[in-house]
Amino acid sequence: MILVDLDRVSAARPGRPLFTDLSLTVATGDRLGIVGLNGWGKSTLLRIMAGTGEPESGTVRRGRDVRVGFLEQEPQLPPGRVRDAVPGGWQGEAALDRLGLGAVLDADVSALSGGQAKRVALAAVLSTETDFLILDEPTNHLDVEAIEWLEGHLASYRGGLVLVTHDRHVLDKVTTRMVEIDRGKSYVHEGGYASWLEARIEREEQAAGAEQKRKNLARTELAWLRRGAPARTTKAKSRVDSATALVNARPEQAARGGELDLARFGATRLGDVVAELHDVSYAWPDQPPLFEDVELLLDPRERLGIVGPNGSGKTTLLEVIAGRRPPTTGTARLGKTVQLAYHDQHAAELDLSMRVRDAVADGQPPGPEHASLLERFWFDRDAQFAPIGTLSGGERRRLQLLLVLARKPNVLLLDEPTNDLDLDTLRALEDFLEDWSGALVVVSHDRTFLDRTVDRRLVLGSPSRPGTPAPSTRERTEKPKANGGRSPSTLRRLLGQTEREVAKLDARRAQLVAQLETTDHEVLTRVGAELTTVEAELAQAEEQWLALGVEMEASQ
Repeated sequence: MILVDLDRVSAARPGRPLFTDLSLTVATGDRLGIVGLNGWGKSTLLRIMAGTGEPESGTVRRGRDVRVGFLEQEPQLPPGRVRDAVPGGWQGEAALDRLGLGAVLDADVSALSGGQAKRVALAAVLSTETDFLILDEPTNHLDVEAIEWLEGHLASYRGGLVLVTHDRHVLDKVTTRMVEIDRGKSYVHEGGYASWLEARIEREEQAAGAEQKRKNLARTELAWLRRGAPARTTKAKSRVDSATALVNARPEQAARGGELDLARFGATRLGDVVAELHDVSYAWPDQPPLFEDVELLLDPRERLGIVGPNGSGKTTLLEVIAGRRPPTTGTARLGKTVQLAYHDQHAAELDLSMRVRDAVADGQPPGPEHASLLERFWFDRDAQFAPIGTLSGGERRRLQLLLVLARKPNVLLLDEPTNDLDLDTLRALEDFLEDWSGALVVVSHDRTFLDRTVDRRLVLGSPSRPGTPAPSTRERTEKPKANGGRSPSTLRRLLGQTEREVAKLDARRAQLVAQLETTDHEVLTRVGAELTTVEAELAQAEEQWLALGVEMEASQ
């Protein structure tokens, strides 16, 4: 059964189109993942499909009597109790429990956090009888157990599914087609996340090849024009017009101006003492402890992930490490050289009425340097002058990341940094953290992100219930692997560093070999000595690279 049919629909935001002439049909049994850069219309497309938004042009045809369940990126709940916001009786309550909300069934929805409200809205959508599910970032604020339950629920869903998510595991397990929105165009790829990556790389390679072919042909035609093209025949005039068009043509403008420039944010020197926690516990007034007996010593190159179910105290522990919240018992201190930056999971520090460029200027008159910084973070001129409240959820998160890194910290505390980020920004952040010289502590449920960025994990237990003790975290830090003690993320980082060192030494070796083409004996002696040293260092680096590769294979 056809659920929705889009025929040449278009949408825009002030200053640029989001997508144009997009045609797409979703039928029963389809599993579509929507991907694309933040701010390029993914949520707008979902609203058009759900019928809560209208395209600026084109036609939307809907199946007769199709029941649609739509989870918005920032949903609004009806007033009342949590249990009353979710239909389905015991099934709705079961969904709430699986999403970590069983303890707040009788709470008023106005008292919920943003993450809790999103989970209540998700439970409501999943508990309703529907033919067509449209989900915008459903994994935000879910712990790993809840994400795995959601994957199973969606896999067994018999209707049509359209999904926007940054979770690469979910995309690969749940979707059978991917729709990419890129610079106003749309591309459909059969298969999940991995097949989309392959198709995208192939498309970009074809575009690069076509542009090189155009340049070569343009050079040929330009040379012909400069030799003095005959202008009296119709054929010659046609060729002049063709040559002029070739020379004046430009490749399609990149969706973003180069790579996300995170490398400019270095870290100041960090001493031996980063953070120390001894016998730390935390409890809310008149409540049992969230966690107890926390022993933690962070080193200057720390890569620590804090994981556990929702409600187990991950954000609270991060705030204790940051010095924002004193522990109930025990001691917590930061080193004297620590320059700390804290990335809040709700972007609560952003003033939605402030213009983007003013937020970056931080009280100073905005100047060219602020515009340049924003451009390197993929904010075009229109976005720079826009109020923060008009940005997409992912654009706000990217702005928040910019403001955090602009402080040039040497200790980063990141609370759910992957929420709402598009996949390109997510990969750029992972690459940056892999080589960043400071200490990192991250709370995240994104399994791929954790695999790429942390070396060890502190596991917090289930939320405490009245009358039961909080789990101790003293022995719950994951132990190093027995096959050498280094995690895959550490090995990937070391492999990358070694590959760069090999490339650097190999380039230097080639330079020295070229300098040997001389009869100056003093130069030959000096260059020969340096060449011997470089070749020895190169051989050692190559051996290290091979050894790391073997260890990497063994760790997987």
